[in-house]
Amino acid sequence: MTPAWLLFDLMGAPDLIAIDHDTYHAEHVGRTADGRQFFLTTPFEPAAKGPGNEFVALFLFDQSGRLLEAKIDEFGPRAQMDRDHRQSRYEARLRELGQVTFTRIEVAPFAVERFGTTFGLIPRPGDEEDDPWWVELRPGNYMAFTEPWDSGRYDT
Repeated sequence: MTPAWLLFDLMGAPDLIAIDHDTYHAEHVGRTADGRQFFLTTPFEPAAKGPGNEFVALFLFDQSGRLLEAKIDEFGPRAQMDRDHRQSRYEARLRELGQVTFTRIEVAPFAVERFGTTFGLIPRPGDEEDDPWWVELRPGNYMAFTEPWDSGRYDT
């Protein structure tokens, strides 16, 4: 289901956001040998929204930051999932990229639907009229970006 605010003017939403490589949520961001940008991550649906689900997501972008492909694997609720299987799938997704360089990426916000869930870097206006825009990594909202969009930093 598309959030109502996505139906309105996105004036204020960024064209691109920077994500700096780090040792936390952005550990596996960078570029492939052929110049594509990638982001490998582990989104989740909070249990408050049902049973919750865990995922592995590999997002591939072209050199200008436009989404090319989203490869998403579902593992079920955290309490019941096979953690070794999820870790194995995560490592396999990283290996399938071939030779990579972990570095800053600059990508456009996007949204894709899989397993009845919206995934992506999704822009939303601030809570109050004068509040800044945010771009949230969904589901899970465990990375949130705001201006300046080229800072590469995020809130958790």
